[in-house]
Amino acid sequence: MPVRLRVEFTTEPFDLDEPPAHALAAREVIQTGGLDAVDVGPFGNTVEGGATAVLAAVDTLLCRTLAAGATRVSLQVNVVGETGR
Repeated sequence: MPVRLRVEFTTEPFDLDEPPAHALAAREVIQTGGLDAVDVGPFGNTVEGGATAVLAAVDTLLCRTLAAGATRVSLQVNVVGETGR
């Protein structure tokens, strides 16, 4: 069965007054990435879904956030089970 992944990530630099361009780019990627679960927060974000969708979203996320001015992207990837599909 296909693997299910959970990714937690943050982008930097932080701006507590308004979301920087790289944070907005990250939000757009994960909200339109066809993922099963998305949790966007001010200090971290979590996405979950099948490995193919999650890894494609991570690739796009890295490309777009770095292009939008991120100086650091921190990721943690966990296998959380099988998709059952």
